[in-house]
Amino acid sequence: MTKPKIVVTNDQKMSETQTARLNSLGEVTYYHELPSSAEEYLGRVKGADIICSGTAGLKDAYDQLSDVYITVAFVSVAFLDLDVLKKNNVIVSTAPGANKYAVSEWIIGMMIHMTRGFAMFINRKESLRKDGNLPPILEGLAGKNLTVLGKGNIGSRVGEVAEALGMKVRYFTRETDLHNSVKDADFVVDTLSSNPSSQGLLNANFFNAMKTGSYFVTVTAQGIVDEDALLAALDNETLAGAATDCGKILVGDTDDPSYQKFLNHPKAFVTPHISYNTQLSMKTGVDIMIDNVEAYINGTPQNVASK
Repeated sequence: MTKPKIVVTNDQKMSETQTARLNSLGEVTYYHELPSSAEEYLGRVKGADIICSGTAGLKDAYDQLSDVYITVAFVSVAFLDLDVLKKNNVIVSTAPGANKYAVSEWIIGMMIHMTRGFAMFINRKESLRKDGNLPPILEGLAGKNLTVLGKGNIGSRVGEVAEALGMKVRYFTRETDLHNSVKDADFVVDTLSSNPSSQGLLNANFFNAMKTGSYFVTVTAQGIVDEDALLAALDNETLAGAATDCGKILVGDTDDPSYQKFLNHPKAFVTPHISYNTQLSMKTGVDIMIDNVEAYINGTPQNVASK
C-alpha cells in the first residue's frame, strides 16, 4: 500500500520521537521556515494527501485547497470558513485541550497582575515610605466572585485554580442567562468557543450588564468580543481593567491594529496571542496532531473542526 504524502508546512518543534513517529506514517516533507505568502504555502503543499499546518499561509490560502486532510497542533481554527472547506472536500482537525494549562496560567496571572499591581513593586528603586505613608493596599482574588464564560478545557481549569485561590466560581453555559451570570461578578473570564451562537455575543449590552469596577479577561478568537464596546466599558469606568491575548491576530504580531488599539489604553493589559506558548503546550499539540494523522489514515478522523 502506498504511503500517504505528508507535508509539515513550518517548524513544529517536533522531538526526535515525534518525528520518528510521523515518518512511520507516510512520506514526510518538512519545512522549517514560515511561508511568506499564500503562493509559497500552496507550492509547499501541492500534491500532499495530509498537511500538518501552522497558521501562516493556511490563513490566506485555505480556500484554494481541495481533496486534502489538514491537521493543526492548536485549538482554534476560527480563521477558516468551514463551509468553504467542506465544499472543497477538505477535512480539518484540531488539538483540543493542548493549551489548557498554559492559557489558564495566563488568565490567572493577568487577574493577579491587574489587581495586585506587582509591576510597581518588582525591582523598585524609589521608596514607597515617603511622607510617612505606607505602600497602597491593593485588591486580591480570595473571596471575589468569578464568572467563567464557557466550561470547556480552559474554562474548567481556570475554575479549578480560582477555587484553590479562594474565589467563588460560577460558569456561564448555553443553559444559563448571560447577563444574569455576570451582574455580581468581580471578574469575568471569556473562554468561549467560536461558533455561530457566540459571534458578537459580548457586545455593549453585555458590558453594560457587568458590575461597576469589575475586571474582564479574554483569550477567545475573532468575532466574539466587540472590541469597541470593551474599550468603551473601560472608558466609562464600568470596568476597572481588562486583559486580552488578542486571539484573532497572528502570533507575536504587535503591529496588528487590534493589538495597537489595546496597547494604547491605560487600563488594558495586552499580549500578542502568546497565552498558549509553553513547552508543554507545544509537545501536547504535536502529539495530538500526530494522533490525528494516524486516525485519519486508519479511516476514523478525530477532533474534526465543526461550526
